Amino acid sequence: MPTEAPGVGHVLHYSYLWWNEQRRGCEEGRKDRPACIIINKKTRNSETLLYVLPITHTPPKEPEHGIEIPQLTKRRLGLDNERSWIIVTEFNKFTWPGYDIRKVPSSEDYSYGILPEKLIHQVINAVLENSRKQRLTPIDRDDHT
Repeated sequence: MPTEAPGVGHVLHYSYLWWNEQRRGCEEGRKDRPACIIINKKTRNSETLLYVLPITHTPPKEPEHGIEIPQLTKRRLGLDNERSWIIVTEFNKFTWPGYDIRKVPSSEDYSYGILPEKLIHQVINAVLENSRKQRLTPIDRDDHT
């Protein structure tokens, strides 16, 4: 496990816990998936908190709930060819390194790479808008480690 946390825009391989899974009492994500780091911040105790957004093949119910990842970016990251969205209405929060980080399949790394800056800004703006409209659900993974 790397000691230094990757920055905003990195796409990790992660066992993401959806809010509806947590609501049903689950403590672990059902499957490992790519997840995009949206916030990387130091606490007063010098720990690093990461906030990650899930990446899924399932289209969002509402267009403003997700940002589609361009196929060129998916190829560069080594993801599959199916359409994928970054969901911008919920996130997992955990202290780095966390128990739910996984190695990228057929790699020794935990990150697929970094999203393009333009896409990162688009995702951040969508998260801020959903937060402003109170449509952003946090899932604190440190409560379950």
